[in-house]
Amino acid sequence: MRATRAARLFGGLAPAPVERPILLVADGRTAAVRAGGEVPAGADLVDLPDATLLPGLIDAHTHLAFDASADPVGSLASASDSDVLDRMRRAACTALAAGITTVRDLGDRGYLALRLRDELAGNPTAGPLVLASGPPITTPGGHCWYLGGEATGVDGIRDAVRARAEHGVDVIKVMASGGEMTPGTQVHLAQFGLDELRAAAEEAHRFGLPATAHAHSGRAIADAVAAGFDSIEHCSFMTEDGVEPLPDVIEAIVESGVVVCATVGVLPTGAPPPRIAPRDEAFTALFRQMKRAGVTIVCSSDAGIGPQKPHSVLPHSVIMLVETQGWSAAEALEAATSRAARLCRVDDRKGRLAPGLDADILAVTGNPLTSPRALLDVAAVFREGHRTH
Repeated sequence: MRATRAARLFGGLAPAPVERPILLVADGRTAAVRAGGEVPAGADLVDLPDATLLPGLIDAHTHLAFDASADPVGSLASASDSDVLDRMRRAACTALAAGITTVRDLGDRGYLALRLRDELAGNPTAGPLVLASGPPITTPGGHCWYLGGEATGVDGIRDAVRARAEHGVDVIKVMASGGEMTPGTQVHLAQFGLDELRAAAEEAHRFGLPATAHAHSGRAIADAVAAGFDSIEHCSFMTEDGVEPLPDVIEAIVESGVVVCATVGVLPTGAPPPRIAPRDEAFTALFRQMKRAGVTIVCSSDAGIGPQKPHSVLPHSVIMLVETQGWSAAEALEAATSRAARLCRVDDRKGRLAPGLDADILAVTGNPLTSPRALLDVAAVFREGHRTH
């Protein structure tokens, strides 16, 4: 048995933290969380007197195959599968070193994320738990077509979902609107009709898989909700020249229980893309409006798509929710731990520091509940009880 002693512990839910905790781990799982007291006789002690213990962070929207360069699409296109897989291993290590112990990869090429998932399952010190969608389903020439997921029509969509289920994916990802990374597509336009999206969601659910939709346009968001998707990625309500929240659609999101996966994290250096920068204030107002309306929001990053989004960027997402959206630190941390675990359907083993759950632990110097930037000062990372950093 191992005992980790620290200054405080945030267990993944909003109640007050445990002061002077002793966290006991046995066989890769949390055995007990105690407030103060003595370390059990015979336990190996890790003493972190100035640290806060947290559940390992969960990034519910990342792309391990993109290298966070200025041209991630071109870089991917010119690389062999072997080279891409090596990059993905390095990206996974980068994420783990930042305290991200679970990632949901929402778009790769050739199901490489599934290969990495299976590889890391037997070596928890080499990277986070990987959940993977495989190539996202898109229209011919649609957003991220170059990842190999083009499909047309209701029957084509059903076939595409079935193929992914047969490969063993963890989630079905559909590009319901265009995207900034694909010339020729428009973020404010829908790519699929309601019948096609409904076919995708129904087929995913038939295989017991969640369905998530990349959706920027109001029409695409509305159709994904009506089609029965479990979550919406981005959910930015972008128009051709701005941002236009649709109150009736936001109400439908709340009533249906659809989760919004907010890909808000960026490094605090550099400038956002020219089309995005003028909309920053509108995005801030939108997400405040959705939170007030009662939308369930998960904190994620879209890591890998550019230099401002390295695979370690998720802590900055938490910081941004506090500093620009007015969330409490506990709310933001919950959105990147226990709430993200529920979205990813791993809440029976991830997202909280509680007896019986995997001992995925992030220790940071300082108190992120009063100063979320403490997340950037990593003292230790454990995955399934193994210390990795």
